[in-house]
Amino acid sequence: MNWISNYVRPKINSLFSRREVPENLWTKCDECGTMLFHREIAENLNVCTNCGHHMPLTPRARFSALFDGGAFKEVPVKAPPADPLQFRDQKKYPDRLKQAQKQTGEKEAMLVAEGELGRVPIVAAGQDFSFMAGSMGMYVGNAILAAARRAVELNCPLILFSAAGGARMQEGILSLMQMPRSTVAVDMLKEAGLPYIVVLTHPTTGGVTASYAMLGDIQIAEPGALICFAGPRVIEQTIREKLPEGFQRAEYLLDHGMLDRVTDRRELREELITILRMIRGMPAATQGDLPPPGDLPEALPEPARPEAAKS
Repeated sequence: MNWISNYVRPKINSLFSRREVPENLWTKCDECGTMLFHREIAENLNVCTNCGHHMPLTPRARFSALFDGGAFKEVPVKAPPADPLQFRDQKKYPDRLKQAQKQTGEKEAMLVAEGELGRVPIVAAGQDFSFMAGSMGMYVGNAILAAARRAVELNCPLILFSAAGGARMQEGILSLMQMPRSTVAVDMLKEAGLPYIVVLTHPTTGGVTASYAMLGDIQIAEPGALICFAGPRVIEQTIREKLPEGFQRAEYLLDHGMLDRVTDRRELREELITILRMIRGMPAATQGDLPPPGDLPEALPEPARPEAAKS
């Protein structure tokens, strides 16, 4: 055995070899270009610590930060036919679904969950823009109906977080039919007298905006979110005019009466708690989970006294 080549040289190479650094440790802000450490951006709910730009956030990560203690239970959603139109462009539709499921780790573009928010039971539905641009297909329609039915069953509010590029073209007219189906789901909540709160995130466009995303009793948007039916570029090409600065952004819609609030994502949980408790006729939330006075012991035991020193 050659001791130098088999032991000494590998040992020296391991000491001086370049260690591989994972590529996902840093995230670049799309707005200001600041490089953000992955733990820092995760603790800040994917909001840039330098400029406040709101980056995409998956429904599962959002729900973990939204519900009390990050605890929630998924609401089952009926799965539709996999490929009802046998649609194919550059890829088969089932292949696109499998690819999106592999990339996101989710079944489809909407997640429905139930839990407590500020000790108020709620049902929440969130769209995942990373899953085929959050496009509205039959599954999304089934998810909204499942969320509304569960909210009626539990007699609790429904909060929906929208993020979509519109209807899913691979499902054709069937995807467009989800617009009236989702409207029926919202009517179920209104007939039951239950609050329906919509939080519009970037971007919310197309048929989603033309249906359930703009039917909330309270409309809240995240800062800088694009909210529209047709995008600014399409409108400019159609009317051949330059649009105003910030057109179709959340702040523009708030100024023109289409929204109730524009709220920073880091402050959204506390604002939703305040709104929910106000709507439900509950007292204002208190910071911390302290037991009520009746559960406290009547008297605390006196501390043991040291024995008197012997003379």
